[in-house]
Amino acid sequence: MASSYWRDKVVLVTGGSSGLGRTIAQQFAQRGARVVIVGLDPERVAAAESQFRQAGHQVLGIAANITQQAEVDRLFEKALGWFGQLDVLVNNAGRSMRGRILDITPEQFQEMMELNFISAVRCTRAAVPHLLPRRGHIINIGSLAAKTAPRWLGAYPASKFALAAYSQQLRLELGPQGLHVLFVCPGPVRRRDPRGYSLGELDDLPEAARQPGAGVKLDAAHPDRLARAILRAAEKRKPELVYPRKARVFFALSQIWPALGDWLLLQLTKE
Repeated sequence: MASSYWRDKVVLVTGGSSGLGRTIAQQFAQRGARVVIVGLDPERVAAAESQFRQAGHQVLGIAANITQQAEVDRLFEKALGWFGQLDVLVNNAGRSMRGRILDITPEQFQEMMELNFISAVRCTRAAVPHLLPRRGHIINIGSLAAKTAPRWLGAYPASKFALAAYSQQLRLELGPQGLHVLFVCPGPVRRRDPRGYSLGELDDLPEAARQPGAGVKLDAAHPDRLARAILRAAEKRKPELVYPRKARVFFALSQIWPALGDWLLLQLTKE
């Protein structure tokens, strides 16, 4: 599966010790990249690092809380000291949530924005000076909820909409200098491991809200196929990847005719 394009490039993946982030890291490693796995839980990071090494991959695991600037500074210093370069930053760390919108407190919005958006800003600012000389890549993992905001997802869509805007600004300002920015908008993704956090208080929500994607009627994506699509899009230096592609039709209709978009979304998330 080796690819000459990714061979010997250095890829840093936040949220890389579990879920989609780990699958993305694995796909890069299988193509000959050297991978830095960043995660919050030291045990999960160590387990992932060990498995990657046993498979013969060049990997460095770093446990860090990327909502803290000092931790971000430390992890980039360690990663760059270990591998000496950086070619790809994957801003994957984040979490979803559930809740009725008026039940979500300002503090909960702030917490969600800090992890899903501000942490990506912190990591991007640390990475860009090293990425620009190498015409490197930033891959920001958003969500279909970065394009539309279904019911019962609480502060999650707002945090992903912010990441979408930031990605576009990066493309416009730094693209001419050689930086590639890919914004990925996936629907629900199958998990191989248990979710490492609670979605919030679900007792007062409809049953549909408890389902992947808060009940949006989409088949969960296979993580390996999604990760391979992300790598292909990055190699081709595409600006955006919506997965599944058919969702783009819905987004286009919603932009042209918002009332129709709202009606369709209600039908797609019936209680």
